[in-house]
Amino acid sequence: MLFSVVSRRVAQSPLATSAFGSLKRSMSTVPGTMKAAVVRETGDAHALKVENDFPTPSLEGGKVIVKNECAGINFIDTYHRKGLYPRDLPFVGGQEGGGTVAAISEEAEAAGIKVGDRVAYSVFGSYAEYTSVPVAKLIPVPDGVGVDTATACVVQGMTAHYLTTSAHADLIKPGDWTLIHGVGGGTCQWAAQMAKLRGHKVIGTVSKGKEDVAKDLGCDELIVLDEVPGTSYEDYESVDVVSKVMEITDGVGCKSVVDGIGKSTVDISIGCLAHRGIFISFGNASGAVPAFPVLRLIGKSAYVTRPKLLDYITTREELVSRSEEIFGWLLDGKLKVSVDTTFPLDQAAEGHLYLEAGKSKGKVLYTI
Repeated sequence: MLFSVVSRRVAQSPLATSAFGSLKRSMSTVPGTMKAAVVRETGDAHALKVENDFPTPSLEGGKVIVKNECAGINFIDTYHRKGLYPRDLPFVGGQEGGGTVAAISEEAEAAGIKVGDRVAYSVFGSYAEYTSVPVAKLIPVPDGVGVDTATACVVQGMTAHYLTTSAHADLIKPGDWTLIHGVGGGTCQWAAQMAKLRGHKVIGTVSKGKEDVAKDLGCDELIVLDEVPGTSYEDYESVDVVSKVMEITDGVGCKSVVDGIGKSTVDISIGCLAHRGIFISFGNASGAVPAFPVLRLIGKSAYVTRPKLLDYITTREELVSRSEEIFGWLLDGKLKVSVDTTFPLDQAAEGHLYLEAGKSKGKVLYTI
C-alpha cells in the first residue's frame, strides 16, 4: 500500500532519533508567531484579513505541527467566512493543507511520524504558515506526487471519492447513468473521472467557457450551457437539462445526480432522477437548497441525501484507504488533476473572490 511505502521511506530518515531529541530540535524551529489569514467578523471576502503576528499553535499530545507549503481554497471556506456555517470567532480560515512536519509529539513519534515527512491533511486553520494536525488526520504524500497535487486531493479529491463510491448507497451500478453538475469546476472534475473509473456512464453539465476542460474528463455526454452574464457560472435556464437527460437515457433518467450547485439546480436534479434514483446534494455554489416537501420524491420513489466529507472519513483506516486509492490512480495516470491557479497568502481575499466568481477550471491554492 502507498502508506506502507511512504512509512518505510521515512523510517530510514537520519532524523529518526529519540522522542525527546526529535521534539526538542523540531520545536526550536517553530516561531512563536506566524502569518495567517484570519476572520474576526463574518462577511464578504474582505473579512479575511492577513495578520503577520498571529500566535503559532502549540504542540499538543497526539498531534504534529505542519509547516504549510500550500492551502486549498474551497467553497466551504467561504461558507465559514460568511457565517453560513457558523464557527467561533476569531478563526484562521481554511481546512485543507500540505507541507512538511515541523514538530512532533511523543505519540506522533511512536506512530512513525518524523520531522520532515511530507503530508497533507484536512483540519481547520490551514490558511497559515503552521497548523496543528492530529496524527489520525495526516495523509502521507508518496514519492511522485507533489505537495500541491496532494493538497488538491484532500477536500476536492476526497469529496469526489465519497460522492462516487459511498454517498449513493450502492443505488447506482456499473453501466447506469449518473448526472454530475459543473464538471468544469474543481470537485466535479474529479467526480466525473472517478465515476468513470467505477464503471458509471456520466452526463456532465458545463458552461461554454469551461467546455475545453470538460472534454478531457471522459464524460459520455456533455450538456453545454450558456454562462450567467458577468460570471463563469452555468446558466441552467439556457438549456432544458431534464429533457436532454431523458433523451440521452432513453427516458430512464439517472440513478444518481451529484449536485454541488444548489439552489439553481435542485428542481433539475430531482427531475432527472430515474426510478429509485438518489439526489446527492453536497454544495451551495448558487445558494442554499430551499426546503421542499418529501412528497416530491414519491413519483419515482426517489432518495435524497445531504452528505459531508467528515462523515465519510470517520476513522484513520477510511481516510488512508480513500487517499491510497486516489494517489494510486494519480500515479497510474488514470486521474488528472488540474491546479487552476495559485495566490500568495497575502492575497487571501482575492483567492476567495476568484473562487466565488466561478472562474476556476480546477483547484485553487494559496502558496505559503
